Amino acid sequence: MPGDVARPEPTHRYRSGPSMRHPRTVGTRILSVEDDERIRTAVRMGLEDEGWIVDEAASGEDALKVFTDHPADVVLIDLMLPGIDGFAVCRSIRRVSDVPILIVTARADTHDVVAGLEAGADDYVTKPFQPKELSARIRALLRRARPAAAGTQLTFGDLEIVPDEGVVRRAGGDIHLTKTEFRLLCELASVPGRVFSREQLLERVWGYDYFGDGRLVDVHVRRLRTKVEVDPAVPRHVVTVRGLGYKLQA
Repeated sequence: MPGDVARPEPTHRYRSGPSMRHPRTVGTRILSVEDDERIRTAVRMGLEDEGWIVDEAASGEDALKVFTDHPADVVLIDLMLPGIDGFAVCRSIRRVSDVPILIVTARADTHDVVAGLEAGADDYVTKPFQPKELSARIRALLRRARPAAAGTQLTFGDLEIVPDEGVVRRAGGDIHLTKTEFRLLCELASVPGRVFSREQLLERVWGYDYFGDGRLVDVHVRRLRTKVEVDPAVPRHVVTVRGLGYKLQA
């Protein structure tokens, strides 16, 4: 990232960009965290053209303040930020919110991508990216999980799932999942014992396949296991079927 952009004061704006072409996006707030002013401006203009409300932040510290003052519906975080980096921003937001987080990075190597997802992000996009790709990912993140069955409580041994209420319990205690983790669990629970491939889960949970990356599924399965399994290293419920994918069992 360029390091010569002057920043005499924290940079954040509240802007409204109404658009009649995308009425379902009206009122949806996006927080874009990016230290490069040119990229930040381009992202804002593209998102406003889609009809979203856009807040901006040029640093990690500024991002946390803006998010506290104006909670967003989706957060876009550049990993390489001055001061508090994107990984720390992601972890800080995740501690207080399950808002969908999309990390934006120029570094697509496995270590950075996986580290960002492990920090709590739901998805990632690499620079340079096309505006339509960014919009597709945001729209996918905004989708809510489809109920497995109306009014149904699903039980898998000590694990209970109530899709309509967004509730998951293990041994009677509530488990907090992010929206993406919950969508993933509900999808696996929709047909108990069925093996879902990574490609199927990308399409059903994230809402796309041609933009997808199997690492998204693998990292979220690992995170899900740390919450729903007694021993994540020896999973009882979210099981890997080697060479095929994942399934949920009692």
